[in-house]
Amino acid sequence: MKTFNILLLVLFATNISFAQEETGIKWLNPVNSEFPIIEGQAWHGEYGQPYNRLPDRAEALVRKPVWNLSRHATGLKIRFRSNANKIIVRYGVGLDHAMNHMPATGVSGVDLYAIDSDGKWMWCHGRRSFSDTIVYSFDRLRPNDGYHQKGREYRLNLPLYNSVEWMEIGVPEDAYFEPLPVRKEKPIVVYGTSIAQGACASRPGMAWTNILSRKMDRPLINLAFSGNGRLEEEIIDFLSEIDAQIFIIDCMPNLWKAALYGDEELKSRLLNSVRQLRKHRPGIPILLTAHAGYTDGLVSPERMTHFTRVNRIQKDTYLQLKEEGIGMLHYLTYEEIGLQLDDMVDGTHPNDLGMMRYADSYALKLRSILNEPIGTASTTQPRIQYREPGNYDWEKRHRKILEMNETDPPRTVLLANSIIHFWGGLPRTSVAREEESWQEFLTPMGVRNYAYGWDRIENVLWRVHHGELDGFEAERVMVMIGTNNLHLNTNQEIIEGLDLLTQAIIARQPKAEIVLMGLLPRRDYEQRIKILNSQISLLAGKHSLAYADLGSVFLKENAGIQESLFSDGLHPNEAGYRKLREMLIPLLE
Repeated sequence: MKTFNILLLVLFATNISFAQEETGIKWLNPVNSEFPIIEGQAWHGEYGQPYNRLPDRAEALVRKPVWNLSRHATGLKIRFRSNANKIIVRYGVGLDHAMNHMPATGVSGVDLYAIDSDGKWMWCHGRRSFSDTIVYSFDRLRPNDGYHQKGREYRLNLPLYNSVEWMEIGVPEDAYFEPLPVRKEKPIVVYGTSIAQGACASRPGMAWTNILSRKMDRPLINLAFSGNGRLEEEIIDFLSEIDAQIFIIDCMPNLWKAALYGDEELKSRLLNSVRQLRKHRPGIPILLTAHAGYTDGLVSPERMTHFTRVNRIQKDTYLQLKEEGIGMLHYLTYEEIGLQLDDMVDGTHPNDLGMMRYADSYALKLRSILNEPIGTASTTQPRIQYREPGNYDWEKRHRKILEMNETDPPRTVLLANSIIHFWGGLPRTSVAREEESWQEFLTPMGVRNYAYGWDRIENVLWRVHHGELDGFEAERVMVMIGTNNLHLNTNQEIIEGLDLLTQAIIARQPKAEIVLMGLLPRRDYEQRIKILNSQISLLAGKHSLAYADLGSVFLKENAGIQESLFSDGLHPNEAGYRKLREMLIPLLE
């Protein structure tokens, strides 16, 4: 009885604590946003229940278990920016909080991640209370980094195995809070089983699909249905409606029962699924995934037979489809996934370690398929940034460029940082230091300003990986990037990043003239930039590209900078931009 009373006191104190925290809080209901902010859905505007994964019309077309599972919020995310030192999430769910093999934090919990201004991911610990209303309180947050006071970007992962009936996100009334619209980039689309849905991850962020979404920094649509990933025509039809970056088909763990899915039946389902998907989406890669096996397979011959049979049939079918001429079809093998002895909870479903192994194998395969290789140096790790929101919004600029690529593709693209960004041209920005010269000379020559203030090599690499050179044929792509890496990276690391960036540009714009440009001189870095530019020249030669050094006019005879051409030793003033224009125009003629 004493123990019971202590428990009651603890629960009462917890509820009082959360109640106190809600004082002076402003709340966002994601459903009431002016624009869609629930990411991970493909049919915005077709959801009667806003946290479903399939549109309402699917209820009459798919089996009831599939429809019920589609109401689970796995893969859904809400993005926002805030400088709050405390974030509260409260919501209601439709099912039990936990399962016998999966904790409440995974089944019904949420998971909050932050991204700082340099693009670094951080996980946020939250106190939680599971009752009729589930409450997560993320306290003692460091709201800002060193660049500005507008906070960070946050991504809230929703429950893996429960429906969300309602939700509110709260921050202190005096805090900055901005919901972010769903990203327009083509998503990774996953059709699979309980493993892809997220069983038995300890929390939503540890489902392999969510880990993969972070690793690739791409939207991901999770159409996995626990026990019901069966290569059904109705689901393939819905997949075919999505303009995806890639389709992942990972259904073998639900098709091992030979009595229901014999060799010919399984082969037929595979053939029909791939052919159907390819018919409607001819240009999108499809990745077939092998059954990753069971951790008790070595002591259970029957279990080993189950997954080796379906893998044999799927591999043979894959080869047949390739022989038929089905292009852009790929295969992730059992060996590539490589689950180990301690990677599962129950011999079937991965634990967090197994989920990470899944995600790593997928990321490696997808980067190969999508031509997005990365390296080990920071310059070779693509990242977003949000370093100067007072001048412009980095994400909005990216979205605008993608829109312009569709409606008014450029002839010449200039990839650079603030030196070019704040010169002028399109997309327009609040800062334009020599707009007239750009409009008079460069706009008529078809030059588009794809420069971003504070960008480093890794940020441009992210932009290239995420569509800024896709969907059109440029006559010329010009690159001047790296000055913002000088205080962080060695010359070798800068060249490694530029090399990877150059390869990414060549892959996406193979017909364009690509010009690597040396860095402009800047105060206190004159000699180092001279050495670095000679290395950039060699890099251009390595790839048989043109090289241009526009910086000579900014130097005095003693190799120091012409201070009269700069506003701050780095950025040209009006006179400097006119000099830069004189050097640039001959390259464009």
